[in-house]
Amino acid sequence: MRYIIFILIFFYPINIFASSKELIKNKLNETDNISFKFIQKIGKKTERGDCIISYPKKILCKYDDIYNKILVSNGRSLVINSKKIKNYLRYQLKDTPLDLILDKKFLLGKLDQVDTIKESDDTFSFKIVHNNNLLNIFFDKISYEIKGWTTTDIYLNKVETKLSNVETNIMIDERIFRVQNYIN
Repeated sequence: MRYIIFILIFFYPINIFASSKELIKNKLNETDNISFKFIQKIGKKTERGDCIISYPKKILCKYDDIYNKILVSNGRSLVINSKKIKNYLRYQLKDTPLDLILDKKFLLGKLDQVDTIKESDDTFSFKIVHNNNLLNIFFDKISYEIKGWTTTDIYLNKVETKLSNVETNIMIDERIFRVQNYIN
């Protein structure tokens, strides 16, 4: 009897870990796109807005600010534009941490390699180190949807992004990800 109790107590957490990991993978695997509101903290600065991600590697974010800031990626380029800057900023997506976040196959592959998924009151999370980028990605404990991430931007600032009002697999016109639409 003691032997059975010992086995149940010792191996029970591993079963929870495995099922949570599989549920996260299943949810991510069945997700083609997501729409959400976000709060982003970069140092002491806080920004808010709405985003749509379409896998693989497309994103459109409209910030709630007086400058109408836009961030958009077509899967190759990342453009940031606003009324505050005279010219838009353009980056190769592969040179930014968003390249990892927007790559569902990459995330699924990294989940397969993860030994430890951290658990808090309302999230599961795991860390990815790839090409000198550190990414900590969070998933909702109930829905298993992506809930946010922390990373470092190209200027070496810590960036925390929290998602809310997440909707998956909505109808999207893929033309919204054309970077030419957002270049002044």
